Amino acid sequence: MERIAVKVCGLRRADEVAAAVAAGVAYLGFNFFPPSPRSIAPAEAAALGAAVPPGVARVGLFVDPTDALLAATLAVAPLDIVQLHGAETPARVAEVRARFGLPVMKAVGVADAADLGAIAEHGRVADMVLVDAKPPRGAVLPGGNGLAFDWRLIAGRRWPCPWMLAGGLTPANVAEAIARTGARQVDVASGVESAPGVKDPARIRAFVAAARAAGPALAPGGASC
Repeated sequence: MERIAVKVCGLRRADEVAAAVAAGVAYLGFNFFPPSPRSIAPAEAAALGAAVPPGVARVGLFVDPTDALLAATLAVAPLDIVQLHGAETPARVAEVRARFGLPVMKAVGVADAADLGAIAEHGRVADMVLVDAKPPRGAVLPGGNGLAFDWRLIAGRRWPCPWMLAGGLTPANVAEAIARTGARQVDVASGVESAPGVKDPARIRAFVAAARAAGPALAPGGASC
């Protein structure tokens, strides 16, 4: 049975990190975008990530960061993956990857079929693509808005690099999302919160359990080329 990889994004407290690790997540997401209710300082992320066991990746979410911001953050908070969640171009993704020597995950927002080309474009330079729901016009946050997109748009598709599904996922719908898209990796933020920026350990456990239980129902298509 294939093991579904889960990422919990926007972790801010030690009990949240402990619950995610105990549940068996593959990725812990730390948000460095100040307008987000999930944002934390690099020193806080460093403290939270210090006891993370081997095999669990620490992911830092940035939105259109400058090199100076990336360097300053990485000097304080060791990360395993840089997640770019803004309007970064493929060229910028490649630049960050080369300059900082870390794998880069690029988020691509999807609302309709016209957005799918960007997944392939970024997939040629990124180490992983996060396929997320495109935020509403005028939204402050580029992700974490609790919105899903039409999963039929990506059912059975393949891209040049591994990919992860995000956008409006919850313990109640993640199994259906996996079955419909063939995703082998899923990301959750607001779907396991009791309030904006506050993770619920019970919901984290429920989400991971639901994702794992969906493993045998995977559709064709998948995480990598």
